[in-house]
Amino acid sequence: MKGIVFTEFLEMVEDQFSLELADQIIEDSKLKSGAAYTSVGTYDYEELLKLVTALSAHTDIPINDLVRSFGTHLLGKFFQLYPQYFNSTKNSFEFLDSIENKIHVNVKKLYPDAELPTFDAKFPNSNEMELTYQSNRPFASLAHGLIEGVIHHYQEDITVEIIPLEKGSNTNVIFKLRKIKI
Repeated sequence: MKGIVFTEFLEMVEDQFSLELADQIIEDSKLKSGAAYTSVGTYDYEELLKLVTALSAHTDIPINDLVRSFGTHLLGKFFQLYPQYFNSTKNSFEFLDSIENKIHVNVKKLYPDAELPTFDAKFPNSNEMELTYQSNRPFASLAHGLIEGVIHHYQEDITVEIIPLEKGSNTNVIFKLRKIKI
């Protein structure tokens, strides 16, 4: 997993909780890397799971809620770093549809070793989108937060329903998005 995910997670912890708590969860997690993350480095995703688990233990906030909140935070950082992807699309559906065939293609050019999830978009009608998320890592909650961040960015009223493809799965889900008609 790319280092930007780790550096942004720790930044979120510092901003939303405290620098002391960020230091404490690093200490509690006993990470192989020692949390010496760089944004372009590659690290074991298990370290992020350890950090989130430690944060949950200190805050009593469920792990999936923390990961989802982090996804929303991370989307804000992606907008700062890569505004061209947002500026080239006019709404949430168009942006989310561009992840697999545009954004991930460019990520792979920059980071050939990146292990990315897949996003398969289908449109049952003009007001609905089904986004199938598949990954080897249990981060559907992160994807959920990113999706909510996209919806917020485009200031749209869209509901998101999550349908696990396997019981209890956080690796393979369908996000059903529906525009709310006003």
